[in-house]
Amino acid sequence: MESKNPVFSRSRQQAATGWAGPTPSPDQLQNMYDAPSYAQPTRPAYRTMTLDDVVVRGFLTLGTLVVAAAAAWILRVPPAVAIGAAIVALVLGLIASFKMSTNPALILGYAVFEGVFLGTISALFENMFNGIVLQAVLGTAFAFGAVLTVYALRIVRVTPKLVKFVVAAAIAAVGLMLVNLLAGFFVDGGLGLRTDTPLGWIFSLAMILLGCFFLLLDFDSIEQGVKQGAPEKFAWQCAFGLTLSLVWIYLEVLRFISYFSSSD
Repeated sequence: MESKNPVFSRSRQQAATGWAGPTPSPDQLQNMYDAPSYAQPTRPAYRTMTLDDVVVRGFLTLGTLVVAAAAAWILRVPPAVAIGAAIVALVLGLIASFKMSTNPALILGYAVFEGVFLGTISALFENMFNGIVLQAVLGTAFAFGAVLTVYALRIVRVTPKLVKFVVAAAIAAVGLMLVNLLAGFFVDGGLGLRTDTPLGWIFSLAMILLGCFFLLLDFDSIEQGVKQGAPEKFAWQCAFGLTLSLVWIYLEVLRFISYFSSSD
């Protein structure tokens, strides 16, 4: 698949210009022939990304998020503080997404604030529905494993058409949630997208499925980055994308399970 990522495009251009040039003269050919056989070709100025780079940075990002979430849970961070942390995480996430940032401080900062929000929300759900957090974590892990298997076996291939579909679906979903939120100020439950009703169940399932499709795009981005020689620092952006998708899936699984759990 032809990637539109500027990092990959730049790598291809550099590779192309390295081979382009005028035809050497006979004198130049003689000099090339007389050159020592141990001369090495020019290497890229940066180390290219590997799968191990993504794994290590993924563990660092997710680990930071989990530690922050555990701290927020244990310290019983007030919901008002958690909402503030969520807003900061949203801002940092938007900056990292639109700038395609590979800044570790920015990405780990997002993980910290998002972790504070997730830890507080998880504690609230656990107080209402005993055992729901463990179920949501297991559900998220199952979704990750299932999507990875589907991608590895090429059951679903990432194509430009699929990318456009996923992006359009995400924009539509966010738009619907905003309309539902605004409608909630005038009608109890808004459009019913976030209520314990068949419509709410269907919408939550659709959001889980959308998060799984984003995981597919993340896996494809990692594979293309490794194949096309993206810089090592791009692994941070890959780790950030995986974290975003997993957070999305976890929150939706948590909400979906709550519909079918009895409160204590």
